Amino acid sequence: MAVTSTSLASQLSIGLRRPSPKLDSFNAQSSSATHSFFDTLHSNLRLSISPPKPSRAVVAMAGSGKFFVGGNWKCNGTKDSISKLVSDLNSAKLEPDVDVVVAPPFVYINQVNNSITNRIEISAQNSWVGKGGAFTGEISVEQLKDLGCKWVILGHSERRHIIGEKDEFIGKKAAYALSEGLGVIACIGELLEEREAGKTFDVCFQQLKAFADAVPSWDNIVIAYEPVWAIGTGKVATPQQAQEVHVAVREWLKKNVSAEVASKTRIIYGGSVNAGNSAELAKQEDIDGFLVGGASLKGPDFATIVNSVTSKKVAA
Repeated sequence: MAVTSTSLASQLSIGLRRPSPKLDSFNAQSSSATHSFFDTLHSNLRLSISPPKPSRAVVAMAGSGKFFVGGNWKCNGTKDSISKLVSDLNSAKLEPDVDVVVAPPFVYINQVNNSITNRIEISAQNSWVGKGGAFTGEISVEQLKDLGCKWVILGHSERRHIIGEKDEFIGKKAAYALSEGLGVIACIGELLEEREAGKTFDVCFQQLKAFADAVPSWDNIVIAYEPVWAIGTGKVATPQQAQEVHVAVREWLKKNVSAEVASKTRIIYGGSVNAGNSAELAKQEDIDGFLVGGASLKGPDFATIVNSVTSKKVAA
């Protein structure tokens, strides 16, 4: 179930689809301001309804990148509980055609890196904006690389809305991490009031632009769309709601960066993803994987989410 309240689900859908001035540029052929952004997308992209085709097994991915699943452990765990989690992950059978990453708390990165299977890569949950030095409490990219990290999560809503990080600052952090060889999981997403006000795309595009203005290349970036109202709340965007935003993000990349980047960049979904809903979400063509919070603390559940890549095989 995507949202626990029917009225809330209705509000969210309305908020997502309401037109805004910034979206008009995507719909230049329309003669009426009442035509929504998705009138164009639905007719020109993959969401249009078409006659049934002969059934064959295909992988339903709009982009060309490999399915990607990240586990964000946030500020959770002890040495003992993390040892158990790593043991569960090491013994899990994971589909081979998925990039799998976990992000332990900073203090446990070394423990995890020394004990987890090389099938799973390590990410940090944050990094400093430049080279290390007199920055109390911060962790530099160089230190993360020294511990074996391959990725870093930047722009997570908890960093934006609790810690107060701004778009431009996050973009600079991403640029520095990339320049030093770390991959970046770049998070974007709207608050509930922004969705209800019809600003979902405005917010996401503004956050995307801050990354685009700063980064030297998109080669090692994964975009994570995480609606803030769905993170840790038990409320999940419906597969259709998530797909609509992912389509819009990919179209933004095509228009503002390049068609090649739009195709290659993986756009993953986060927000109360669990073992029970991941398969349905994974069926959506523009959902290229997941960034998982609470469910990533349970080895068997996380393995199920990783293996939801099999749901990409559809009748088409």
